[in-house]
Amino acid sequence: MKKAIGYRQEHDSIGERAVPEQAYYGIQTLRAVENFCITRQRPHPALIESMVQVKKAAALANLAAGELDEKRVKAIAAACDEILGGALHDEFIVDPVQGGAGTSLNMNANEVIANRAIELLGGEKGNYALVSPNDHVNLGQSTNDVFPSAGRMAARRLLCTARTRLQALEEALDEKARQFDHVVKMGRTQLQDAVPIRLGQEFAAYARAVRRDVVRFDTAQDELKYLNLGGTAVGTGLNASPVYANRITGMLSGLSGMEFMQSHDLVDATQNLDTYAYISGILKTCAVSLSKMSNDLRLMSSGPRTGFGEINLPARQNGSSIMPGKVNPVIPEVMNQVSFHIIGADTAITLAAEAGQLELNAFEPIIFFELFQSLEMLAAAVETLTEHCVRGITANEAHCREQVYGSVGLVTALCPYIGYEKAADLAKRALRLRRPVQQVVLDEGVLDAKQLDKLLDPYAMTCVRR
Repeated sequence: MKKAIGYRQEHDSIGERAVPEQAYYGIQTLRAVENFCITRQRPHPALIESMVQVKKAAALANLAAGELDEKRVKAIAAACDEILGGALHDEFIVDPVQGGAGTSLNMNANEVIANRAIELLGGEKGNYALVSPNDHVNLGQSTNDVFPSAGRMAARRLLCTARTRLQALEEALDEKARQFDHVVKMGRTQLQDAVPIRLGQEFAAYARAVRRDVVRFDTAQDELKYLNLGGTAVGTGLNASPVYANRITGMLSGLSGMEFMQSHDLVDATQNLDTYAYISGILKTCAVSLSKMSNDLRLMSSGPRTGFGEINLPARQNGSSIMPGKVNPVIPEVMNQVSFHIIGADTAITLAAEAGQLELNAFEPIIFFELFQSLEMLAAAVETLTEHCVRGITANEAHCREQVYGSVGLVTALCPYIGYEKAADLAKRALRLRRPVQQVVLDEGVLDAKQLDKLLDPYAMTCVRR
């Protein structure tokens, strides 16, 4: 038989509400849940962890400032440690997309920490005389400096994971570049035959593009080091002890294991979100490069009989419910789709960063929701691309060689010796007669066999001349 749910009465400036007696959240969280049923998701775990670390650091800084007594600080810190250890995450129930610039999540954290601290002090949940969500857990703080700072912390954590995955992809591409360095294939521009290129050179180019993304991610990490903690509501630091304000970022750095610094101008840091537009742009740039590379992998592996057929992607699953034996390039396809999502999310983040008014931008909830989701999806898709596709790619060397020698693009190498117009005539003749360009050149006596072999060496054509 189910036990009847009991309730406790709580009040706020709007009125009274019955809160489930076993809940660690309180009335303000309850109101937020009723107001915002948007994504039907919970706050991101990295954001919860970061928010709780901010609360613990704030309690310790307030103790150092003489603003909070040791008994309460110990209880608050212990409650935070339990949450950081994995407890009570199911008590963070507000929707990540919420009005109010993040106040709902800030109060959700304040109430959960306060009620657990109350229990640790021997009291009953809801007895806020012992530990108050606002007066004690939120002391010296505002949503307007806590929420942005926690969001930056969470973004740094997720950036770190995505960077690690990108670096692994770069290394896998570099390995393929070495493995395929001897494989000469036909280069294409605008999907038409161009001049020879080595397959290894193409993969080396992909690796270099990913390397640039890794470097950009490092720059993004540096941008996120600066926090507006201590600025409280509008960056002026109202209601925060100077001792607290001077110590809070140092405390947080020690607790999180990440280096943070207080922003030089807290008013600027509170009202302007250009950093997120910049970081989202870096993510979008990465997505564009990865999607272009995925397009190439799909093209080069197309076939098996009627496409390019230059490389083979690992067969991961059946490609059709009706066509037997069909295998599709599903891994590059999913990378494409994740890239499309990131590009779209960048638009939302850009608009949200622009939409601030005066002393505060109220739209960080949607920025964090889109940014965190993009970072997580990017990290997962890059790992999938690396492990399930790139590492297992093989080259169809014989087919690549056959395409090179069958292409009229080789005639480009003759231009310095016979002129563009004559080379163009030979190319058109080779196409019309469906014969190799080498044979047409020999038939017309333009060059002898020895000269031709030297000039039309496909590998030599791929060597960069400096």
